[in-house]
Amino acid sequence: MAKMKIVLAYSGGLDTSIILTWLKENYDCEVIAVCCNAGQKEDFAAIEAKALKTGADKCYIIDIQKEFVEEYIWPVLKAGAVYENAYLLGTSMARPLMAKKLVEIAEAEHAFYICHGCTGKGNDQVRFETTINALTPAIKVIAPWRIWDLHSREDLIQYAADHDIPIAQTIEKIYSRDENIWHISHEGGNLENPWNEHKKDIHVLSCDVEAAPDYSEYVEIEFEKGIPVAVDGVKMDGVGVLNKLNELGAKHGVGTIDIIENRLVGMKSRGVYETPGGTILFAAHLALERLILDRDTMQYKNIVAQKFSQMIYDGLWYTPLRNAISAFVDSTQEQVTGTVKMRLYKGNAIPAATKSDYSLYNEEFATFSADDVYNQSDAEGFINLFSLPLKIRAIQKETLEGGSKYSDTLEKKVIKGGDFIE
Repeated sequence: MAKMKIVLAYSGGLDTSIILTWLKENYDCEVIAVCCNAGQKEDFAAIEAKALKTGADKCYIIDIQKEFVEEYIWPVLKAGAVYENAYLLGTSMARPLMAKKLVEIAEAEHAFYICHGCTGKGNDQVRFETTINALTPAIKVIAPWRIWDLHSREDLIQYAADHDIPIAQTIEKIYSRDENIWHISHEGGNLENPWNEHKKDIHVLSCDVEAAPDYSEYVEIEFEKGIPVAVDGVKMDGVGVLNKLNELGAKHGVGTIDIIENRLVGMKSRGVYETPGGTILFAAHLALERLILDRDTMQYKNIVAQKFSQMIYDGLWYTPLRNAISAFVDSTQEQVTGTVKMRLYKGNAIPAATKSDYSLYNEEFATFSADDVYNQSDAEGFINLFSLPLKIRAIQKETLEGGSKYSDTLEKKVIKGGDFIE
């Protein structure tokens, strides 16, 4: 009888390093390790060698950076989607794409099992498995954290020692991290007590604000239809834009947040996230939208963005509603083309100037100086009509309360042009 084939989402980190060996111990199987290069700073040749050495029958290394940026990050950026007003969705955006690649490899290898290293307490298990179910419901999922007798990362470290599996984690250095071209997350360790301030040496992509330069630096970002296409006048693809802005943002300590968030599975968790380039882009994109979009579109888009962010956080990328929201967002971005000058200083990304051929800002109307295009007396009629419901309510209130020095004659009067007449 042929062995079962299991496609393993593999990073070479603590969890998946243990899982690879554990699968070979507990199943009569072939393990096909799949590692997605989403822009994390890793030696992928070493990861492949480690996978094969520790039991994988085959290992795929897939570069997904371009697809990740263009088809996942940019739609989230255009939507302005920020989970709980803080988290820029770095891990959340990547999981559906990684799950899609696992499905593609499973189909190519005629495998009917996909294994992941997500814990039973986290959001990622939902993101992976929801995507797998959406794309190919015939595939079965193996989630070791939900079935094995290892109960902590300390247990995993001991398992690695017992089985001679090389790992970077120690009992003292036990953060759980996830990195890609957009961000890096840090969880666990001393962060599990919310009264503990995170340590300055936690930074991987960026630096602590106190270590940032004591001077400002400006960067200009050019957008076309809501998508960043150039930095300081140099045209770049999406990967190039992010790499450049990550470099600048990291230098100035931009984009580190320490938050308590509400997980989908019902508990709160604490995470430290470094998103240097993404933080710059979100601030720049919003500044350009403020120049171009009308008030009603911006207000409704903000409502949509809140729903969009929750869907992405929950792993609902491959859904009709997400597609519909993205179609709406794309329609709002048709004229979001222009340039934003950003000032970077001590952890801050500050919009300093904006320009666009599609700007709705008109200096002739907005000026406080004398002008010939706006008749200020027109405001009186507007205010009378705008406040008319409030005026009627006030009249009603006085009448119901038995009248006042005004109300005894109000019933005999009609409102016309802002004046009461007989």
